[in-house]
Amino acid sequence: MDRQSIVALLDDPSRACVAREAAVRVRPGAVVGLGSGRAVWATMELLARRDELAGLRVVTASSETEQLAASFGFCVEHLDGTLTLDLAIDGADEVAPDLGLLKGHGAALLREKLVAIAARRFVIVAEASKRVDRLGQQRPLPVEVVRFGCADTARRLRARFGEVTVRTGEDGPLVTDEGNHLLDLAVSGDAAAVATELSCTVGVIEHGLFLDMADEVLLGAADGTVETLRRHG
Repeated sequence: MDRQSIVALLDDPSRACVAREAAVRVRPGAVVGLGSGRAVWATMELLARRDELAGLRVVTASSETEQLAASFGFCVEHLDGTLTLDLAIDGADEVAPDLGLLKGHGAALLREKLVAIAARRFVIVAEASKRVDRLGQQRPLPVEVVRFGCADTARRLRARFGEVTVRTGEDGPLVTDEGNHLLDLAVSGDAAAVATELSCTVGVIEHGLFLDMADEVLLGAADGTVETLRRHG
């Protein structure tokens, strides 16, 4: 995605308002984690316009976000075991009332979760339409699995959860930045129980349930207003 396309993302009022709210949370000298998706990229555009943030240090959760960060003049860092992020900003596919999240439709859930847990604060930017009563209500749950035996892992998950599909790209099964495959599961019921079961499944590397992780969720409406949800108070 080029700079002109990024600027065009701000034409959507629901996206532009949350991008502005997220951008003002970034202070000079901060080290920021950046996820992926249109709302995050719109936020990056606004950060790049602030002279006091020139050379902003960032850790990116996808190769596409990394390329964009470099084009904005940000200093791309890596999680080397010593770096603590002041703030991580990411999007979400679904947001539950308890601020549980369903993520991964951009195929970067593993890296996004690693970036999120490395940050002191985790802020979500999303359109109000992403709010749901329960996770899995509108979208399937992405699950990252090892490539070896992917079809067999899918078979075992299908026996437990029902509908399971292998995410495909242009040349067959989609390959993530970490070289893995993605399965999309139709899930319902208690999200914490689903997360525990998936984490115990051989072949599963990570799942798209981000539970008890978001500190703040910014939901943008079509009229340009933002609803702010906080985990504590």
